[in-house]
Amino acid sequence: MKRVFGAKKEKEPPPSIQDASDRINQRGDTVEDKIKKLDAELARYKEQIKKTRPGPAQEAVKARAMRVLKQKKMYEGQRDMLYNQTYNLDQVAFASEGIKDAQQTMTALKSANKELKGMMKTVKIQDIDNLQDEMMDLMDVSNEIQETLGRSYNVPDDIDEEELMGELDALEADMGMETESEGVPSYLQPDKESGLDSELNLPSAPTGHAAPADRSNSQAEDELGLPAVPRASLRG
Repeated sequence: MKRVFGAKKEKEPPPSIQDASDRINQRGDTVEDKIKKLDAELARYKEQIKKTRPGPAQEAVKARAMRVLKQKKMYEGQRDMLYNQTYNLDQVAFASEGIKDAQQTMTALKSANKELKGMMKTVKIQDIDNLQDEMMDLMDVSNEIQETLGRSYNVPDDIDEEELMGELDALEADMGMETESEGVPSYLQPDKESGLDSELNLPSAPTGHAAPADRSNSQAEDELGLPAVPRASLRG
């Protein structure tokens, strides 16, 4: 059957934007080379016109130069048209690349969104709140344990005002029993003379108090118990 009707030819894939742009650029380069050759030919005709005297010969050279100039203008028009096509293809290529980038960005965002949703299923706000509450309870229990371990076993926790006043009254009574008739506590009174001092009949240490007013001794004594110097001797 294939021999009778022939096999269908496989369709070639359409050219890409880059392929079309490359082909147009090649055509543009070819046209540009032709324009350069025509410019060189026009320059040669220009020199011939300068060297030729006015007349039929010069007019013939001018006619040939006119044909070359028209051909050059035609090629320049083709070149500009090809460059415009290349510019349009470049714009389309730029837009196509932008769309491809947008598609890749959307694909990446969708993947990230799906991953975030999966992660959020394992993390719940209620679980976080419960965890925070449990941590606070554990901290309170830890503080209670520390306070219990640091508690003193000999000192009562609470002392009321009546117990405090009773302790102060008892302390005052105990101190009053130790106070002698002069009202000076025993711990503030001077020590009594020892047995050795009484046997040796040594004078007691000076107390720094003033001497009695009814002193009748013929010779005065100073604070240290020494005879006082007469005033007449001091006057000299």
